[in-house]
Amino acid sequence: MADEEKTETTEETPAVEETTVAEETPAVEETPAVEEPVAAEEPVAEAETPAADEPAAEPAAPAEPEVPAEPQAQSQPKKKFKRPPRAERPKKTRVKRPAPTGERKPISREPKPEHDRGRRQERRGVVVSDAMDKTIVVKVDTIRAHPRYKKVIRRSAKFHAHDEANTAKVGDLVRIVETRPLSKTKNWRLAEIVEAAK
Repeated sequence: MADEEKTETTEETPAVEETTVAEETPAVEETPAVEEPVAAEEPVAEAETPAADEPAAEPAAPAEPEVPAEPQAQSQPKKKFKRPPRAERPKKTRVKRPAPTGERKPISREPKPEHDRGRRQERRGVVVSDAMDKTIVVKVDTIRAHPRYKKVIRRSAKFHAHDEANTAKVGDLVRIVETRPLSKTKNWRLAEIVEAAK
């Protein structure tokens, strides 16, 4: 029990000391400001102020390098060029061209040459069907040699051609010409009947 009382007393003493130190420090700081005319207490205040100045000197030391660092930082970066307002800018003078002495020549345009639109393909074939209205089916046979093996190859293709007057009949040899799309499958039209069917 005696040990417990001692620990309690020891624990209480630092708390008391802390409060006394805390109370004395503000009192010391306030006393020089309030009691300036008293000459007897000035040496006491001066003796205690160095202790108070030491902690204050630590924050003051970093503050001093900051002040010179700012002008150095400002001198290092280049100043940004700020454009003056339009009224204060120097006015540029445009070079004046001399007025033309003679009369202007009129723009001459050459007439467009008259020719067929593009190069239209032509095919010759035999009419296979004329059942549809204004449309004939023409079978075109192609005979050509194979580019590498030189064998003669016969191919045939069927084209739907437009026949406005329904003149072509089955078996006629006709010439068809490429034209604009007239329907989904019709891109050709009847140019002429070369040979009528027998």
